[in-house]
Amino acid sequence: MIKENIEKSINEQINAELYSAYLYLSMAADFADKGYEGMEQWMRAQAREEKEHTMRFFDYLQERGGRIKLEAIEKPKEEWESPLEAFEEALEHEKYVTERINEMADMAEKEKDRATLNMLQWFIDEQVEEEDSTENIVNKLKMVKDSPSGLMMLDSKLGERPTESVEKEE
Repeated sequence: MIKENIEKSINEQINAELYSAYLYLSMAADFADKGYEGMEQWMRAQAREEKEHTMRFFDYLQERGGRIKLEAIEKPKEEWESPLEAFEEALEHEKYVTERINEMADMAEKEKDRATLNMLQWFIDEQVEEEDSTENIVNKLKMVKDSPSGLMMLDSKLGERPTESVEKEE
């Protein structure tokens, strides 16, 4: 049976992952309204990935005999001034998620819960990738600034991201 503090932390992370999906869907909707189809697709794919992360935590907690306790999901912002502002916010959000995952790993380590620590290692690696890919987009948006042709090219490039999940590790 999983320890109470680990169970609570995983339940909180389930909520955080659902919020992440909600945030990215809100960004996708804003990009759609502004005609950035590629950025919309990128954010839709990001939201789908976050829902998969939710289910990893959900399934793990069930496997360990924990109780899933779903809480209300905070309402995300609906509009951003620019693609740069949205992606900067996405990067800050990913850094926040990384911090949460690291705190969970510290807790699992302290509790000598090696199974949870092992499960979290996948998320630790994933967050390195999440921050890197989002930061690369932020840097590219800073390079193109307000150039319509630069934004169109970047939007097109971001639209190349696969819409279906490519990663299904079990």
